Amino acid sequence: MKICILHTADALEEPVDPVLDQIENALREGGHETGRLVVDDAVQPLVTSLTSSPPDFVFNMAESFGGKSALESNVAALLNLLGLRYTGSSPAGLIMAGDKTLTKKVLSFHGILSAKFATLYRGDVDWAGDISFPLIVKPPQEDASLGITQKSVVRDVKELLDTMSSLQGEYQSPVLVEEFIDGREFYIGVLGNSDPKALPAIEMDFSKFPKDKPKIASWEAKWGDDGEGSGEEFAGTESIFPEDLDDDLRERMAKVAISAFQALRLRDYARIDLRVTDGGEIYVIEANPNCYLEAQSEFARAAQKDGLEYNDLIARIVELASARYAR
Repeated sequence: MKICILHTADALEEPVDPVLDQIENALREGGHETGRLVVDDAVQPLVTSLTSSPPDFVFNMAESFGGKSALESNVAALLNLLGLRYTGSSPAGLIMAGDKTLTKKVLSFHGILSAKFATLYRGDVDWAGDISFPLIVKPPQEDASLGITQKSVVRDVKELLDTMSSLQGEYQSPVLVEEFIDGREFYIGVLGNSDPKALPAIEMDFSKFPKDKPKIASWEAKWGDDGEGSGEEFAGTESIFPEDLDDDLRERMAKVAISAFQALRLRDYARIDLRVTDGGEIYVIEANPNCYLEAQSEFARAAQKDGLEYNDLIARIVELASARYAR
């Protein structure tokens, strides 16, 4: 099968990131012919490339269009318009999971717990729940922890207004204000469609995190102060397989992750981020459709722990997506 790996232009700017090579190697070892195609900010060249020599399948890794994460769903919509088969979530799923405010509204409708919130933009209030300090302030349509720093956690009105002003100026978008959920943070991969399966839980371990800072997976914690893995927040976090979870909590987290996956109409694979309080309450923090697939990512490591080696994982994603089009 001829498979086109569709990815965003910023992947070209990360020469140390091996994910494109890893996926391409896995597909080739599975017997597929592969090629790569970049999504930047021009529609016509993309359409021409996809239609002049149409692939049998598209492995969709596009996370934005023109550098805007909020336009990610339009890439999948374009693939639909062109009649191309592709991996991962549909435009509807990408819209619902990509907009954190909409995610929370959908989860609430389905009875899935998430933090109380408010959304505001330039003085207008879209929604304001009964929220209490401390709060965390974030842009609702960015991924990879963009816009989330230690200043995102606020404890009074002055800090709230300052952070809101800064975010609105930088991202020119509404601001999502949530109650800060203090607790352990877990990442649950979900794989499947008609009968999705939760992969083993991975925990973001904050035990070495700076004691004077709130425990959040900020940009600096995920990527380092300079985006290259340096700084005390990056050094203070580690993704681990927790060994102290009882079966009841594992099962409840798996159930919540699968319920969120289905409520948001996600497909093939995704990662659901959870926080668990000391009282055992499970909150959905974020849903990540078409999540990062590097071989050492949380999703791939969880799949490996579940018995699915990397090449088999990539093959399984293609198999799941192909099955959807065979119905």
